[in-house]
Formats: sequence, structure tokens, C-alpha cells
Amino acid sequence: MNIAVVDDEPVIRKQMVNFIRSQNPEYRAYTFANGEQLLAAAEKFDIIFLDIRMEGRDGIETARELRRRRAETILIFLTGLKEYVFEAFDVSAFHYLLKPIEERKLSEVLSRAAHEVKKKKAANRECLFIRTKKRHLTIDQSRILYIESRAKKVELHTMDEVIEIYAAMNELEEQLGESFYRCHRGYLVNMAYIVEYGLDSISLLGGGKVYLSKKKHGEFVKAYMWYLQNGGVSVV
Repeated sequence: MNIAVVDDEPVIRKQMVNFIRSQNPEYRAYTFANGEQLLAAAEKFDIIFLDIRMEGRDGIETARELRRRRAETILIFLTGLKEYVFEAFDVSAFHYLLKPIEERKLSEVLSRAAHEVKKKKAANRECLFIRTKKRHLTIDQSRILYIESRAKKVELHTMDEVIEIYAAMNELEEQLGESFYRCHRGYLVNMAYIVEYGLDSISLLGGGKVYLSKKKHGEFVKAYMWYLQNGGVSVV
């Protein structure tokens, strides 16, 4: 989960990042001193803590631009003055925190925001929307066995057919989420259909086999075990 902290006070940025990482070491925290830096960043953020009063583009203006770019981003405003809170509702803020920030309140709001992110991602991942020159498809992700990269195209191997489209593996990996694993630069595998794995390959239900990068073997085993232990369903 990518989290941004945007505040012109270095002390606040450091405090927020330390707390976020203490809450969950897997959270990736980024800091920015103003709205311009945030908007110029290449990363996409699930949660943004945004100071309302900053020099240049303030928090509200930055939020309006963010809404134009990616409406589903969760915004949590930081402010020292209660009167600015009402402006936050104009950009559908998830919550606001008053400075000085209390750790108890921050913990509560961050936990709720993270839960909301997971809910949204789960809803978006149920189906994969595919558009080709001749077809517009909605594919049930649970029917995808694996995805294979072939130059500028990818092949989606489903239970029923193989669909060839122009797409980037990185984008598909982000859309499909934690039930799919990038076991090799050229393969994304649905962990629900794994029958067996070795040092350099993964066997799937129905006889399919995909490459497993030797460098990723240890990471794959951990991801697969986590998947099975945390509600992942195997159809094998």
C-alpha cells in the first residue's frame, strides 16, 4: 500500500512516516513538502495525508487536481485550524486530523482508511475489463489460469480460451492483486490453480506450466503460503 504525507513542516513529515511504518512495515510511505511535488510524482497513492495550508498550491487545490486524476484516492487532511475542515468535504475527504496529531486518533483513522482501500481493491479485482479492436470483454478473474507476455502483447489463458491483447504486464499485475503472482517477468500466475512448484517452474490445474524465476523462488513460496493461510482458496 502506497501512502503519501504532504506537509511543509519536516517535523510533521518525520512523525507521520515513523508512525505509518510502525503500524505496518509493509506500508510504503513517501513524503512531499508541497502539492506541486506530490502532483509531479510518478507513484500512485492509495492514501494521502494532505496539509491544508501550504505555500503555493494549497491542500484543497491539490486535492481538486487529485480528484480529476484519480477519484478513488483516499484523502485525509491535516490542519491546525478547525474552520478549514469544512472545505475538505468539497473534495470528498475521508477524514481530517487536527494538529498536534494524537497517535491514538491517527492509528484509528489509518486503520479505517486501510480497510477502505482493501475493500475498494477487492471490488475492482473481481473482474478484469479488456478492450481490443474487435471485442470488449469482462473477464471473471477467477477463470484466469495465467497470463503470458509476448513482446508488446499478452496472452490471457482462461478456463475457456486464450485471449491475445495489447497490454503491459505491470498494469495487469497491479489490477489483479494479491491472488496473482509475478513468478517471472513474462508470467503472472493465479495461485488458486497451482498444483505443484519446483525450483524453476509452476504446474497448474489442467496441465499448464509456467516459468518460475530462481531469484524469486523464496519470495514466491512466502507469497503462496501467505495466500493459503489468509483466505486464499485453492481449486485444486
